Amino acid sequence: MEILLISAVFIFLMILGAPIGTALGIAAVITIYHFQLGIGMLGMNFVSGIASFPLLAIPFFVLAGVILQRAGLAATIAHFFELVVGRAVGGLGMVAVCTCMFWGALSGSGPATTAAVGLILLAPMLKHGYDKSFSGALIANASDLSIIIPPSIAFIIYGNITSVSVSALFMAGIIPGLLTGVGTIIVAYLISRKRGYRGITERAGAGEILKALRESIWAILSPVIILGGIYAGIFTPTEAAVVAVFYSLFVAVFIYRSLTWRDFVLVLTDAAATSSVIMFIVVFAGIFTWGTSVIGVVDRAAEFIVSISPNAAVMIILVNLLLLALGMILDAISISYLIMPILIPVLTAFGIDPLWYGVIFISALAIGQATPPVGVNLFTAANLIRGDIDAVAKQAIPFVIMDVIILVILSLFPSLSLYLPVKAGLYVP
Repeated sequence: MEILLISAVFIFLMILGAPIGTALGIAAVITIYHFQLGIGMLGMNFVSGIASFPLLAIPFFVLAGVILQRAGLAATIAHFFELVVGRAVGGLGMVAVCTCMFWGALSGSGPATTAAVGLILLAPMLKHGYDKSFSGALIANASDLSIIIPPSIAFIIYGNITSVSVSALFMAGIIPGLLTGVGTIIVAYLISRKRGYRGITERAGAGEILKALRESIWAILSPVIILGGIYAGIFTPTEAAVVAVFYSLFVAVFIYRSLTWRDFVLVLTDAAATSSVIMFIVVFAGIFTWGTSVIGVVDRAAEFIVSISPNAAVMIILVNLLLLALGMILDAISISYLIMPILIPVLTAFGIDPLWYGVIFISALAIGQATPPVGVNLFTAANLIRGDIDAVAKQAIPFVIMDVIILVILSLFPSLSLYLPVKAGLYVP
């Protein structure tokens, strides 16, 4: 009865269109109260859900990304890549992917990257004859890299749930992120070649390219400094987030001089709004997880998954399919809190490395950001081009197929994820 009630309330609220965090929290609270499962523990669970040192990195990374966005650094990065690869077949598509990769390393958010890069590159792409739905789909899919390439909010959430080192997760995401980026560029090139999409026609001289590099170097160095500091053991991921904020302020105020006091107030407002939404989901998803654990859902689900097959490969395939399906209707943070408590004992039972699986897990969730009906990146891109979400989703199919292929490769070759963190001494399998 407890399982039936919590499931029914959750589904009912989702059908009504309630925010995912609200649906999770209300379903858990009603079930816990009705069956007297410990309503007095809610306050403690509410506080403990966000009173975590690793989670402090989330609002700081969000703030750093908003500062750099307000400072206009996305445009400088895009301009540099436009001069380097913009003249190739599908050059502006390649520029979009490269810019999304770098900007994703600054924002850690798929929708934020879609919006920032889309506002800069969609107009030039349409001007040079690119189909608007294809342009939106390309940027939406490339923005998936934001939760794979570090620093990633999704990796912070995964590490907080599983107690896996966030530093090791950041390092583990570098090669898979670059591999996914290269795959996206290849698909964009093949489609552009078939359709005759060209890049810019002007040839840039070496001096112009060097000038663009000087203008964008401060933005390009941001993820290098952050990851380099973590790699060298100078600071933890949470401390790195604070460093990112001060670095962003220094660049915005003293280098580009593009941030006024009025802008700073807007930056704080935007960062607070974004962070509050994330932490709202974290808190209520955590309460939902605690509620399902109390009524035995977690244990029963874990036992069921283990009983399906004694083969770890079969389990990974089935869970990946589940994640791809859930990614179509839920956000990455909610899925992490819903699924990972169930999967932790499953990973232990099968002897699966949690760091390696973390990369697979987040990569699968990234695909969901560009798949309907609730692909947040697709909705953001469709809104920017003022187009039909179905048309954008159709154009995204080749990129989604490529993402699934990369997911299979990552599942078959754990060394792609484990090499860097093990080499850096951040993780021992």
